[in-house]
Amino acid sequence: MSSDTPPFASALAHDLRANFRALKRCFREQAPAGELTPAQLAVVNRLEAGPSTASALARAEGMRPQSMGPIIAALDSAGVIQGAPDPSDGRQTLLSLTETFRARLNARREARQDWLEGVIATRLTPEEQQVLAQANALLRRIVAP
Repeated sequence: MSSDTPPFASALAHDLRANFRALKRCFREQAPAGELTPAQLAVVNRLEAGPSTASALARAEGMRPQSMGPIIAALDSAGVIQGAPDPSDGRQTLLSLTETFRARLNARREARQDWLEGVIATRLTPEEQQVLAQANALLRRIVAP
């Protein structure tokens, strides 16, 4: 806590972080990500936005291209990604998520969404759901650039 942070704001920040960790843990329990490492998940998240080269992924993740190689190899052998020649530069390979993995990813997200919808509907009163909606709007303001 910085010296000019009010104690209530500091305590609230602490509680929010703890609750987000617990929520993340609940999401993982609903639809485990499998054997992907955090670095592999970061690549998957980037490739969801569209195809990319290994060197562009390395730059985006702040690592050397050589360090990206083992991550790409593991994702490729697991059937998560596929490569195709870059139409603008035949020396490069554009990496993208396989359709099979996209389907698994979407199924996991749907499981998490279903779980959260159910928890909200069964554990919170309609009035509490409205409070949560207001808190969610505030959270959007916190994370907005």
